[in-house]
Amino acid sequence: MVNFKVKQALAALTVTAALFAAPVHASDDAAKAAALAKNIEEGKKLAFSRSEGNCLACHMIQGGTSPGNIGPALVAMKLRYPDRQKLFNKIWGVKETQVPYSMMPLFGRNAILSDDEINKIVDFMYTL
Repeated sequence: MVNFKVKQALAALTVTAALFAAPVHASDDAAKAAALAKNIEEGKKLAFSRSEGNCLACHMIQGGTSPGNIGPALVAMKLRYPDRQKLFNKIWGVKETQVPYSMMPLFGRNAILSDDEINKIVDFMYTL
C-alpha cells in the first residue's frame, strides 16, 4: 500500500513538473527574442546616428536618409558575413580584416564604439 502511494506521489510530481517546465522555456525564448529586438533597435540608432556609429556617412542602408557612397551598400549582411564574428571584427578593426587605404574607422580599436555597441550594430546589420 505504501509503495503504491509513493508511486502515485511521484507520478503527480512528474506531471506537475512537466506542466511548469513548458512555460518557462517559452518565456525564456520570448525574453531572448525581446532582448534581441531591443539590441536591433539600439544598433539601428547607433548606425544611423551622425555622432556615434555614423554608418550612413559612407554606406547606403535601407531606411537611412542621406547615405554616402564611399563604402558598399549594406545589404544581405548575413549572407555576406555568415560568420558573425568576422563582421564584428571588420567593424572593430582587427588588423586581418583591414582593407588597405580604406576610410572605414577602426571603431573598436580606436575606442570610438564599445564592444557592446558594435554587437548591437552587428545584430541590426544581420536584419539587412
